[in-house]
Formats: sequence, structure tokens, C-alpha cells
Amino acid sequence: MPAYALLLAARVASLNLCTDEYLLLLARPSEIASVSFLSQDRLESALWRRAKAFPANNGSLEDAFGSRPDVVMTMGGGGRATSLIARRLRMQTVDLKPTTTINDVAANFRTVATALGEPQRAGPWVRRLERLMAAAPKKQHDAIWISGGGQSLTVPSPGADWMRLAGFRQRPLSGGRASLETLLARPPAVLVESNYRRGQVSAGTAWLDHPIVRGLRAKRLETDGRAWTCMGPVLIPEIERLKAAVQ
Repeated sequence: MPAYALLLAARVASLNLCTDEYLLLLARPSEIASVSFLSQDRLESALWRRAKAFPANNGSLEDAFGSRPDVVMTMGGGGRATSLIARRLRMQTVDLKPTTTINDVAANFRTVATALGEPQRAGPWVRRLERLMAAAPKKQHDAIWISGGGQSLTVPSPGADWMRLAGFRQRPLSGGRASLETLLARPPAVLVESNYRRGQVSAGTAWLDHPIVRGLRAKRLETDGRAWTCMGPVLIPEIERLKAAVQ
């Protein structure tokens, strides 16, 4: 059993937007020492309102130390130096897995809940995810996920796996991008449009308002682009919503 599993009422500092999501969903307010500043930005995080209630850090261990955490949460290897420094400061580190498969999300829920001293807290979220996976529609609509500049999802990828749970078969695209020519010559049945920073004036975001895109016969669905940044837990309710939209 990891050492951090023995902690009671641990105070946790999260150094990463993606680890913030797990902490904000599972921890009690008294257990959150700080979160990364990005999670408090409404343009970056779907949980920004919740995150605003806590101190922010700039993603560094040195900055997080000021909130006196017992545990520091990183993702994908915080680096050996981070672990050594944390140990010297009498803090423990919890390193979560980047999402390479949807099962990693369930594993991260369990890791964070264990770090908080109550492994059972992961249960409701893990069961919700398992129900979503078990009920993936057999009928898969030909679909293209699209963001500013035509950026899409590669196949295979965690993003394409999440799309499948909503009933969408992400079309493989060269370089993971959709061109206007592709959309005109062979439009998808469903176009899932990310609204990430949609309000910004730039050539990238204006791409989605091109007459070719506006004139598509495809069913157009808007998705919260912030949820797709980490491919993590906040995609669960988003995928449920998208799934309901085509049923």
C-alpha cells in the first residue's frame, strides 16, 4: 500500500490542470491546499468556479509549498528532483497517469481517493464511467471532431475512444486535421465542434464560421472544448450529454 494511503485529512496541492480535475471532484474543501492557476481560468477549465475557492499555484513545487500541503499531485512524472525536494520538505508526491486509455481515468480516481484517505470516494465516479463504457452505442455515427483551424482527433487516440462512448466513429484524417475540401467532398454525418476559446478573434477560430462549414448538412453539435484538454474526468458528463443529443 502506498505511504500516502495512510494519511488522514491530508491537504493536497495540485500542480497541473489535469490533476486539478480529480482533486476538485473528489476532495473536501478542507483537503485542498492549492490548485494550479489554469484551473481558475474560465477559458481553460470547466471547473473554474469551484477552483476559485482555493489558493492558486503557478505549477511549481516551490510556489505550492506556501500553502503547506501534505501531498503534492503531479502527472506524467513530476521529475526526480520534484520528488526529492518534496521529501526534504516532508511532503509526499502522487503522480497520476496521463490519459492514454479511458481506464487510466478510473485508475487516477482510485489513486486520488486513496491519497485522500478514503478509497471509496472513487466509487461513484468509477461506476459512472463503467456504465458509460458498458453502454457504448453499437451504432456509430460517422463523425469529425473539429476545433479552430481544422484541428481534429487522431485515430487511435483517447479522444477517439471518448467519441465512441457517445456513439461517434471519429473519422481518421491525415495529420489529425480536417480540411475544408474534405468537409465539402465528404461531409460527416455528425460534426462535433469544440468551442474552446471560440470567442477569440483569430484565423483559427474564424475557420469554423467558413461558409463551407456553415453549409454542411451534417448534424452539428457543440462540445465544451475545455473538457477535451486533459481527456480526463470532466469528459464523463460531456460525453453523456453528447450521447443524449443523438439518441
